[in-house]
Formats: sequence, structure tokens, C-alpha cells
Amino acid sequence: MTEDGLSNQRIRNILESTKTIAMVGLSGNWSRPSYFAAKYLLEKGYTVIPVNPNYEEILGEKSYPSLADIDRPVDVVNLFQRSDKVADFLEGAVSLEASIFWMQLGIVNKEAGKKASNLGMVPVMDRCMKIEYARLFGGLTWSGVNTGVVSARRPRKVP
Repeated sequence: MTEDGLSNQRIRNILESTKTIAMVGLSGNWSRPSYFAAKYLLEKGYTVIPVNPNYEEILGEKSYPSLADIDRPVDVVNLFQRSDKVADFLEGAVSLEASIFWMQLGIVNKEAGKKASNLGMVPVMDRCMKIEYARLFGGLTWSGVNTGVVSARRPRKVP
């Protein structure tokens, strides 16, 4: 059982309904996991909004110093932050009308997850959006990872 208790189908539904992702802690350094994940998600058709005060632009997208500076709603607030810092982003996620509060792989904060749920968001913990997309939509075909999904369909872009 995963930390967040979400089924493969629920994660798939989240990924299918998501259009806009505010990525907190996205790095402009191409070798960082956040950069690789953002690049992948952009290629799959998502809108990725970088949130990092150290950059003006990342991957051709304007970078915002904080969630409070974003002037449009987002579907997912995706956190590349330490577990003890994620609760600091709950208020910003609510103000952006985010429906998903996503803590990246290795990030677990059950208290923040419970607060996110109480605020009307679905908390996702200890998962990478890039990995979950590839796993559930057929993108891990060569790596020998047991995805739990059997399909002859080719990967497709999320609209």
C-alpha cells in the first residue's frame, strides 16, 4: 500500500484530468530530477508553471517567486520540497484552487496530507508525476518495471 492509499485508477484519473501544474522547487539545472520531470510533462502536453524565486524562466516558462504570485488557477501543486516544508504551501494551493496537493517521490507528510484533504484537495505522497504518467500510460516499456497495467495501446498525450 502506498503512503497516500490511492489506486492506480485514481492516479490515472488525476493525470487525465490535469492540465496545469504549479511545480514548486523546479530547478533550471538540467541535471536535477525536477527539471527532467517538468520537461517530460511539458512534452506530454501539460502546462507547467515553475515556482522558484532563483529563476526568471525555466524551460521557456516564466518562473514565479511563490504560489501567491501566480495569477491563474492550477489543477495540481507539485512539490519538490522537503517533507517538513510542504505544509507551508497549503494556503497557496488553496488560493490557486488546486484540486491536487502532490508531494514528489520521497516526500511524505501525513499531517500536511490530512490538512490538504480537509481543505478539499486530494493529497498525493511519495510519487513522481513523470514516473506515474509513464507507468500508467505505457511509457516504461523497455525498463522491465512491473507497472500493473497491461495494454497494447501506445502512450498518448493528455489533452
